[in-house]
Amino acid sequence: MVDKAFYKRLFILAVPIVFQNVITYSVGLTDNLMIGSLGELAVSGVYLCNQIQIILQMLVAGIGAALIVLAAQYWGKSDRESVKNIIGIALKIAVACALLFFILIFFFTNSFLSLFTDDKQVIREGVRYARIICFTYFLFCISNVLNASLRCIGSVKPGLYFSVVSFFLNVFLNWIFIFGNLGAPAMGTEGAAVATLISRIVEFCCYIFYLKYVDKKLALKFTDILHTNLVLVKDFFRYGFPVILGDVLWGINLAVQGGIVGRLGADSIAAVSIANTVFSVISVGVYGIASASAVIIGNAAGEGDMDKIRVYSKRLQAVFLAGGICSGFLLFIIKDYVLLLYNVSAETVAIARALMTVLSVTVIGTAYQMSTLTGIVRAGGATHFVLVNDIIFVWLIVIPLSLVMAFAVGAPTWIVFLCLKCDQILKCVVAAVKVNRYDWVKKLTKEFRM
Repeated sequence: MVDKAFYKRLFILAVPIVFQNVITYSVGLTDNLMIGSLGELAVSGVYLCNQIQIILQMLVAGIGAALIVLAAQYWGKSDRESVKNIIGIALKIAVACALLFFILIFFFTNSFLSLFTDDKQVIREGVRYARIICFTYFLFCISNVLNASLRCIGSVKPGLYFSVVSFFLNVFLNWIFIFGNLGAPAMGTEGAAVATLISRIVEFCCYIFYLKYVDKKLALKFTDILHTNLVLVKDFFRYGFPVILGDVLWGINLAVQGGIVGRLGADSIAAVSIANTVFSVISVGVYGIASASAVIIGNAAGEGDMDKIRVYSKRLQAVFLAGGICSGFLLFIIKDYVLLLYNVSAETVAIARALMTVLSVTVIGTAYQMSTLTGIVRAGGATHFVLVNDIIFVWLIVIPLSLVMAFAVGAPTWIVFLCLKCDQILKCVVAAVKVNRYDWVKKLTKEFRM
């Protein structure tokens, strides 16, 4: 009975998150395919622009993860007011971050894109896209925090529904604005940015409408967002800051990786863009299960049920590993067929095929170590450990090794890419040892008089 209840809850939480991630990444894949029809320069320009946006995305993901780590435990002990306070804190931080990134990207676009490549044509394409896409930052940040808020209380279906609406709208608008259909001008990469902006506006409005008129579990009001509990602010930064910083550093790591790849030529940039986009769609199950696990472990930690935590963590590790093997096999099988959809050079196709082969192996490590460390260890309260572990592997191993292989040795793109992804396998040993010690379980909640 316990087994059925556990897997049923994991399924109920994970499946909508997985489908939401499928839709979210399918937007990126569709953009990639449609822009790919414009050639390598268009793909490369948008890819470089997205390296900046990735830092903001990881920052917001960190805010959302920090919210879940803390709020899920309060929800586990049925303290709804504290959950709403934590959501308000997260929203204020997210809006401030969106404002900062908007100012930096809108006014200093050329300077930032020049960090990733010297190719003036690629930069020119990236600037056209960035000047519009930066207007989506506020909408994106608020929507993602609200989505995390609903996830931490177990309401995962609304985010899926809103993503479906956003996806189909984005694809339709891409068709109109990129290629100039239905009387609209053919805007190319700028058209993709306009389509994304309109889709984000609609998605944002869906979240606001749902929280105001439909949701009954959370009952979040605007006054709840304005109210601030200083004790919870302190706890949010104490336990949430390592989570946010970890995801920000990971975003910077991806941006640095983009800078390394950006020096390898337009063919390599386009190939990495294709490989990463396809990988994102294939690996949605991995990230969906990790997100669902964080809610389950967080609620159990809030309840203070150590026996439940031990049983859950054992089962989840097996699920993570199985998910990684399935994702790797699927990516390896479909890679050649996906590449037929792209209008790019034979050299780009050959590089992308090699990169996806690498990813079909490293995704197994990603599925186990990432899910274990973020879905169990971090969700259980050991937020500092995951941060330190990432710093050591990324900045002391991955980046130095990749720089040497790319610029000192002059290795092929797939070798450099393998070095950039090697931590996904190496971290598995650390994850397996840490999670099975159970010293990561920490109760983060406090008692408040109402």
